[in-house]
Amino acid sequence: MAAMGATPKWFTLALTIPQDMANADWLEGFSRGLAKIANQFNVALVGGDTTAGPLTISLTLMGEVPIGDALRRDGAAVEDAIYVTGTLGDGAASLNMIKGHSKQINSPDRLLKRFYEPQPQVEIGIKLRNIASACIDISDGLIADLGHICQASRVCGQIETNLLPVHGELVETWPQHFLGWALTGGDDYQLCFTVPLVHRETVDQWIAKGKLQATLIGQILAANNSDDLVIVDGQSSTAFNGGFDHFSR
Repeated sequence: MAAMGATPKWFTLALTIPQDMANADWLEGFSRGLAKIANQFNVALVGGDTTAGPLTISLTLMGEVPIGDALRRDGAAVEDAIYVTGTLGDGAASLNMIKGHSKQINSPDRLLKRFYEPQPQVEIGIKLRNIASACIDISDGLIADLGHICQASRVCGQIETNLLPVHGELVETWPQHFLGWALTGGDDYQLCFTVPLVHRETVDQWIAKGKLQATLIGQILAANNSDDLVIVDGQSSTAFNGGFDHFSR
């Protein structure tokens, strides 16, 4: 919804639960949590199904966007600027912390909240209607998701790592890992969007006035003759792990 500039309105729920979980305590806790999120974004449960079996929770979200105003992946053009919202790398850092694979920090609350309660950037998506030329949600990692925009738009994206918005906590605690997490970690659920020159001043003013938390990180280039969809610091992004692949094991 956020990545398309849509307003979420309704959702359906298909819930499959094993018999040993089909008790009042579990259902009450699940229902209370689901209702809290639904109320936060003013969306209504309008249907679905409940069956017995291995635990499976499937939600389908529907929303509204004015005709012709939906943000898409295929609108990026050469010389468009590339922006991202929020900070990057938090999702991967928190997962490593939770799994005990990396150094713990003294105050983990911010990272835990970023991992367990990521905030959909719905209001920003709506704000970017008729401003952004392309937009995508960063769930699989910046390189992978910007690559989806570039592939759909038949262009190439160039980003500069010194411009990436990374929280100082990550830089200080994990100096050897924060860059990789910011580029390929995923689970950040921020927006990556492109802006044509005609709207650059508007976006930059929003940022300067605190009306939009976003950072300029690069520019859209013409597609090259290689397979590179994203160039990082002038080098092929293939030097980095490409991000999460839903079909790899």
